[in-house]
Amino acid sequence: MSLIAPSRGGKGSQKSGARRAENNRIYAHPLPLVFLPPTFDSAYSPARLLSLVGLSAARVENPHCEGVFDPATRSVWVTNERDSTILWRRGFFGKGDLSRSEPSWLARQINARKAAGKYMTSEEIREKRRAERRQFKLDRAAAIARAAAEAEAAFAEGREAAPVAIPSGATWKPPSSGDSALPAMPPPEDEDSESEGEIEEEQPLENVEHLQLTLQEAWFLLWNLDCLTVLDPHTNKPMTLSQIWHTFLTAHPIPPLLRADAEQRFDNPFLVHYAAYHHYRALGWVVKGGIKFCVDYLLYKRGPVFHHAEFAVVVIPVYEDPEDQASSPFTLSNADTFSWTWLSTVNRVNSQVQKTLILTYVTIPARSRVSPDLLSSPACLAHFSVREVVLRRFIPARMRD
Repeated sequence: MSLIAPSRGGKGSQKSGARRAENNRIYAHPLPLVFLPPTFDSAYSPARLLSLVGLSAARVENPHCEGVFDPATRSVWVTNERDSTILWRRGFFGKGDLSRSEPSWLARQINARKAAGKYMTSEEIREKRRAERRQFKLDRAAAIARAAAEAEAAFAEGREAAPVAIPSGATWKPPSSGDSALPAMPPPEDEDSESEGEIEEEQPLENVEHLQLTLQEAWFLLWNLDCLTVLDPHTNKPMTLSQIWHTFLTAHPIPPLLRADAEQRFDNPFLVHYAAYHHYRALGWVVKGGIKFCVDYLLYKRGPVFHHAEFAVVVIPVYEDPEDQASSPFTLSNADTFSWTWLSTVNRVNSQVQKTLILTYVTIPARSRVSPDLLSSPACLAHFSVREVVLRRFIPARMRD
């Protein structure tokens, strides 16, 4: 049975269909690497000969993006607008430091300037709806209080209580104001459509936003796809792979006396979270941060533009050798036994937003079994194992069938 309601036609469905088609065109590539079809220049071209024997002759287009490592935020900053657009549109990597998700600060500022009091921007519409919801809750609470006071007074006087209208979400209307009459911001028009008499007197906007990549996203891009170059923040020169590996392993703040031991520990936070991140990215999921819902990651089928996240992931480290946990300089989240109160809280939060909670257990190899010398290269990641437990909240009223 299809979960998508059939289209009823009309102007609204046409707009949504056009927007969906535009998103399919913009976000057509799941990764920054693009595989282009081969070109057959002649009958004896190498591409044609390879196709005859069953080998692919597709060409790979590598964008070769650049980013700067920022030790304060433990992330990689992509300041080039072209690279930021490519990494976001081809796999939804990173987030804008001035935006909730997509780096759209400049577009929002341009739309707000074009509105000039005639239209409402998307941010203004969102804040207006939140204010209306807050006002509705206040009005409903006040009406319930009046109804309770009237019932007590009627009981004391021995009469029938007068009816008090309690607003509901279906009948309540926000108070009229001047801003509410403004229409929504229309899509930006081309510059040619502006009248010749209009002269832009304001200063041009400068894009001060950058794309912020987590360490897990940056390592996935440079190690698995080879499409990212990380620059040293002091010299502004490209870092070697060994330098980046050493920098990411020591990026987590620990006491200076224990910093030398960080590169000799398999329970390094970067390794534990990257094992989970790589596990889901390799399976084709779009992995984003889930701190908003009290989890580590959110899993999208195609990306935040198309659908909401269906799954919420909590990374739970599991030590193969308990002695390694006792001697660890790191304090890993969820490494200790969690309580049922914590589990019920996280599960309830994600159930209310229609997300399935997944407990992802990352097994940390024992130092007594695996040599710490493997930590000098990414070969150590092969010794991590990932197990999953899907947790669903039982709702008796909805699960009787």
